[in-house]
Amino acid sequence: MRLFIKTLLGAALSASLAVSAQTLPQIKILATGGTIAGTAASATQTTGYKAGDLGIQVLIEAVPQMKEFADVSGEQIFKISSNNMTDEGLLKLAKRCNELLKDPKVSGIVITHGTDTLEETAYFLNLTVKSKKPVVLVGAMRPATAISADGPMNLLNAVRVAADPQSVGKGVLITMNDVINNARDVTKTNTTNVATFRGGELGALGYIAGGKNYFYKESTRPHTYKSDFDIEKINKLPRVDIIYSHVNADRVLVDAAVAAGAKGIVAAGTGNGSISEREEAGLVDAMKKGVTVVRSARVQNGPTTASVARWQEEGILFSQALNPQKARMLLQLALTKTQDPKKIQEYFDKY
Repeated sequence: MRLFIKTLLGAALSASLAVSAQTLPQIKILATGGTIAGTAASATQTTGYKAGDLGIQVLIEAVPQMKEFADVSGEQIFKISSNNMTDEGLLKLAKRCNELLKDPKVSGIVITHGTDTLEETAYFLNLTVKSKKPVVLVGAMRPATAISADGPMNLLNAVRVAADPQSVGKGVLITMNDVINNARDVTKTNTTNVATFRGGELGALGYIAGGKNYFYKESTRPHTYKSDFDIEKINKLPRVDIIYSHVNADRVLVDAAVAAGAKGIVAAGTGNGSISEREEAGLVDAMKKGVTVVRSARVQNGPTTASVARWQEEGILFSQALNPQKARMLLQLALTKTQDPKKIQEYFDKY
């Protein structure tokens, strides 16, 4: 009799686990490489390692706890250090996200990514993914072989966030170091520290604590399913270069960008997007050749505003609260739709 009861209980438990597995949200992990998949010669080596060395299946097997929250499967898109990300790579990743998210069985996507350009990829996806379903980017500051590697917990938290109904409709998210940020406002603020990704003055969306996700705010700017941009039939993005301002800045790099075929230039200006008179002369000549110019700022916080009236009269646009690297993303996409400076400025005012 005891054996019979034990058998029944075992069968019931197995059935319960089977039903539970069937009802878990399906999360796809797209791997691109980065430090989270990096390896080093020793457990104490946290710089100079080989990024993107481990495949996605190794990462999944290293964090079996993910399967408590989601039905997880992985796909290797790239195996690169993210400083080698390209426009072509961004397009491939965005198109794959859109393809997967059309599947009603897929609840969300996690993307493992190197931290160097993570914020740029996140913002590009924020403007091009056409779904309310969560897309969460995650990385690490220490390679997988390091003592106290941050990748495993970051990955677990990313799956938790992607599987959470609270994340639906909030745009592309970044989860690292127990903090949830949005793609538009977050930036990398420290070269080596695990708490590198921060939203600056605009702040984080929320936290992950005690195994739970806590959202306190969300971005008011349009994103994902509300975005004007569609890259489905786009195979190449227009060249846009960033020119960094400094003491004694002249027009040499501006002229070089134009000669290289730039269709747009983001001027990473000093202060409130200030540009020197010599830079200005080069930028004005560039605009006469059909190049769109947008002022941004090398300063970490605060918007770049209209400022000097002459710059507006010359046709130089301004980026609002987007840093130079994100202003570049938006300008690239804007140029796929129009070359009208007025319309492009509207995009910067909107996004």
